[in-house]
Amino acid sequence: MFQEKYQQIERMLRACTGEEDVLLTTGGDHADLASTVAFKLAKKQRRAPHQIASDIAESLSADPKLGDIRVEAAGPYINFRFGPSLLAEAVRAALEPGYGNLPRRPVRVVLEHTSANPNGPLHVGHIRNTVIGDSLVRAFRKAGYPLEAQYYLNDMGRQIAIVSWGFDHLGLARKEGEKEDHYVARVYVAANRELQKNPEIAGEIDHLMQQVERGDPETVGKFRAAVALCAEGIKATLAALNAHHDRFVWESDFVRIGDVDRIIGRVRHLPQAHEDETLWVDLSECGFEKKYILRRSDGTSVYSTRDLAYHTWKGRNYDRMIDVLGADHKLIGGQLRATLELLGEQPPEIIYFEFVSLPEGSMSTRAGKFVSADELVEEVTAKAYDEVTVRRPELPEEERRTIARSVAVAAIRYDIVKVSPEKSTVFDWREALNFERQSGPYIQYAHARACSILEKAGEFEPAYHYETEHEVALARHLVRFPAVVEQTVVELRPHLLASYARELADLFNAFYHYDPVLKSEGETRGSRLALVDAVRNTLQESLATLGIDALRSM
Repeated sequence: MFQEKYQQIERMLRACTGEEDVLLTTGGDHADLASTVAFKLAKKQRRAPHQIASDIAESLSADPKLGDIRVEAAGPYINFRFGPSLLAEAVRAALEPGYGNLPRRPVRVVLEHTSANPNGPLHVGHIRNTVIGDSLVRAFRKAGYPLEAQYYLNDMGRQIAIVSWGFDHLGLARKEGEKEDHYVARVYVAANRELQKNPEIAGEIDHLMQQVERGDPETVGKFRAAVALCAEGIKATLAALNAHHDRFVWESDFVRIGDVDRIIGRVRHLPQAHEDETLWVDLSECGFEKKYILRRSDGTSVYSTRDLAYHTWKGRNYDRMIDVLGADHKLIGGQLRATLELLGEQPPEIIYFEFVSLPEGSMSTRAGKFVSADELVEEVTAKAYDEVTVRRPELPEEERRTIARSVAVAAIRYDIVKVSPEKSTVFDWREALNFERQSGPYIQYAHARACSILEKAGEFEPAYHYETEHEVALARHLVRFPAVVEQTVVELRPHLLASYARELADLFNAFYHYDPVLKSEGETRGSRLALVDAVRNTLQESLATLGIDALRSM
């Protein structure tokens, strides 16, 4: 409904102004929609923007096609506010299962996220990649896009060679109950210590990398076995965070099927390519002074070469490519895009995110000192269990533990996704688990409250008449949900969904505080209960899009 009205008003503004871009957007607290086209017209008409806005508002107000949409000029701005019939229509729409789903689109999207090196468990620094990526995956699917979520497994790098060497030479057995990725990390850390004590081992590592590049079956098998073991542990961590990938893509496959050789052959023909001891591309014309090396002096390819092959494959199989990368990958991400463009291939859209940290300090896999994602989830779940026990001591223990697991994931995912990707953030479990403030559990609690109200109300005859300040504000916010889903995928900014859900919870709590629901009567009771049900459904849909469980009881 919101999109239909947006498009209708956009068409009317175009007809009225003669402008193709009428600068129509959401109006915030002041209106449902607003246009700043008067600024654009001021130079052409040599008139003050506020006069132009007033004339446009007067002209559109007289058009019966707008129905009960109110048009007003507020200085140079043209504001559109939906009337009672549209608010009633919006609440009805918000009651439908799958509210916010947009029409199916033919554009095939591939979104790669997390893709951490499989030499140990995911740590806190990786979680932001996962949460941003998985939230966008869910948003794209809700927006109607056929999408595949991919994890790119680096099974050829030096780190994997070190892990493979460690398995062959250190004899470290897996401990009882030890998670696969934690076991691999223990081998990796121990192998690095041996490498520091005996630098001659570096030659053995280099030999392993050459062997895997040549496709030596035994070496390839060992590398794959180590990576597959670690990947099982990583998948379990992702599942615990409600994140799932459709495909794990193996880096070595692009060497095996010849795509890497083909890329090298194409790069050699570029005027920007140079071959001395190494093969490299001069990207200075694109603003990159550092050499983009694609082949080592020993003839082996590097990660960048295989990444070019991977993205070329993606570009030929999907219409839109999106990568989620940490800010420390800006150089290699920029070099990748520039080289693909020189080759005439489609470059990916890249979302760079700043890092999430803990108050305790930094993390380093190489030194064996890091906070794993598993440890974080376990710690936050324990604290959530304590909070749930204080609030609901009468519940059976298993039910409290189930709620605590969902609350912990909500706390982690929401606290991370609520901050725009370009800003760094510190995860503080005290704030993230605060049921009374702007947190994931706070939004879950609003949903549980709505469920409780409806359960107490029982059967009711729905009505759709809204007059009070808080009723109208809540109904107006419900209208916007499909548009926020659309805006999220257009701008690749999942924090917009997080903000929407929190604002909906805020508005619902204010409405519940000021406007009695169960004690009201007649049409007012039916209207308010329908509004509560619409909020419940919209919170459920928005939380699901953020990868958070919508709990009925907390």
